[in-house]
Amino acid sequence: MRIADRNFAPTWFAVAITIAAVALFVRLAIWQLHRAAEKDALQAQYAAGQRSVVELTAANAAGLTQYQRVSARGHYDSAHQILLDSMPSAMGQPGYRVVTPFELEQGGWLLVDRGWHRPGATRSDIPEVTVGEAARTISGQLSVLPRPGVRLAGSGTSGNSWPRVMNYPEQTTVEQALERKVLPGLVLLDTDQADGYERVWQARIDMGSERHLSYAVQWFGFAVAAVVLFVVMGLRRGRMLDQQSR
Repeated sequence: MRIADRNFAPTWFAVAITIAAVALFVRLAIWQLHRAAEKDALQAQYAAGQRSVVELTAANAAGLTQYQRVSARGHYDSAHQILLDSMPSAMGQPGYRVVTPFELEQGGWLLVDRGWHRPGATRSDIPEVTVGEAARTISGQLSVLPRPGVRLAGSGTSGNSWPRVMNYPEQTTVEQALERKVLPGLVLLDTDQADGYERVWQARIDMGSERHLSYAVQWFGFAVAAVVLFVVMGLRRGRMLDQQSR
């Protein structure tokens, strides 16, 4: 093949490698664009949820989104509390997050995260987390139960006593332990609410969309560079073949 009177003679190996590399780079760039869009949507969801407070009920719980600010009227069940194990404090110290069932006046149960509590001197030394069961109104932010990076088989509940230590439980595991259905999600108790522990709630948005967009530009740049290198090497090989034929 000749390009502007120059012999373009890439090898089939170069063709195959270039096609594979460009396809990979473009796919990674598109994936980063999708991640950027997800982060924008997550940030918009967080901002929308912070603008208003919705009364949480059994009827609307399933339709509310993460980060929505909510209020609820009811009472705690102090006798059946859950200690989420291996949870870091704001300073990174391992401990528990205290999750307490809360019965709504209109009916239904929800889970309230009352914050981080330091562990006892030993694993068998369970902290005292008793809370009053008088009727009250609470406020907080909707979230979800913490999820591990990798869920290992056998992780979950430890023992049958209360408070019960659980390691990254799923909602079904919590419901089985409590022997009752609970509304989806988890309410992160506001810092100005009584009967809470350390509460430094932060939206889990590890980086903004700008970083993903910059990564996408880099991957598209690698794809262009691969094509340019392919053309240059093909022309160089063509020139060598022309010189050998003379």
